Amino acid sequence: MAEASTGTAPPPQHEPAWPGWPVATAICIRFYSRLPVPILAGESDPHASPDFRAVPRALPIAALIIALPAALVLFGAGLAGLAPTLAATLAVTALALATGAFHEDGLADTADGLFGGHTAERRLEIMKDSRVGSYGAIALGLSLMLRVTALASILEAAGAWAATAALLAAAPWSRAEGLRLLATQEPARSGGASASVGQPSRDTAVFALAASGALALVAALASPLPVAGLAVGLLLARLAAMGLARLAGRLIGGQTGDILGATQQLAEIAIYLGFALALGLGRP
Repeated sequence: MAEASTGTAPPPQHEPAWPGWPVATAICIRFYSRLPVPILAGESDPHASPDFRAVPRALPIAALIIALPAALVLFGAGLAGLAPTLAATLAVTALALATGAFHEDGLADTADGLFGGHTAERRLEIMKDSRVGSYGAIALGLSLMLRVTALASILEAAGAWAATAALLAAAPWSRAEGLRLLATQEPARSGGASASVGQPSRDTAVFALAASGALALVAALASPLPVAGLAVGLLLARLAAMGLARLAGRLIGGQTGDILGATQQLAEIAIYLGFALALGLGRP
C-alpha cells in the first residue's frame, strides 16, 4: 500500500514474456500454414492475432513441421521411381496446400502492386486487391516453374534424400529472411498485416536466422548435398531479399505482409538454385 502512494512512474514496457517452445511453435504453425494445431495448455486465445515480438524464435522449428508433408511426398515419390519433374511437382503442390498458398499469394500481390502502380498509394491499393493481374500471374508461374525444375534437377543429380534435404534446408531460412525484413524495415501501412503482429526484436531475428542456418547446414551435411551449394544458396537468398527490400522501400515506403511472402518465395528459389548449381558444376 505504501509503495502505491509514492507516485513513481510505471516501469518501461519490455518484450512480452516467452510463452514456451510448444506454444510459440504452435503460434507460428497456425500463422504460416493451414495445418491443424490443437489448443495447448497456457494458450488464452489461439485464434487471436499473434504477437511476433518474441514468438518467431520458434519459426525455424515451425517451418520444418510445415514442410514435413511436402518432404515426405518428395522422398516417397523419389524412392518410388517417379519422374523427377513429377515428384517435384507433387512436393511443391504439397507445400502450397500446407500453407494455403500463403507465400504465393504475397508474391502475386507484390508483383502486381510494385509493377502495376505509379504512386506508393496506388501500389498499396493494388496489393490489397484480391484479384491477380498480369504481373502476379507471371510471378506465380515463374516461381512454380523454378521451384519444380530446381528440385527436379537436385533429385535427378543426387537422389531422393538430397532433394528432400534441400526442401527442408530452404523451409526455415526462407521464412527467416522474411522475418529479418519484418524486424529491420518499417511497415508501409500502419493497418496492414505485418504491422498488426508487431515488430520482432533484432535478437529474435538473429536467433531465428542462426537456428535456420544451423538446421540448413545439418540437412546438407546429412545428405549428398554439397555444402558449397548451401553457401551459394544462402548468399543468393540474402541478395534477393535485400534487393526486394530496397525496391519496396523505394516504391511503397517499407514492407508489407505481401512483401514478406514474396521474400520467402525468392529465398526458397535461391536455395534450390544454389544446390542445383553446385551439383551441376560437380558433374564430370
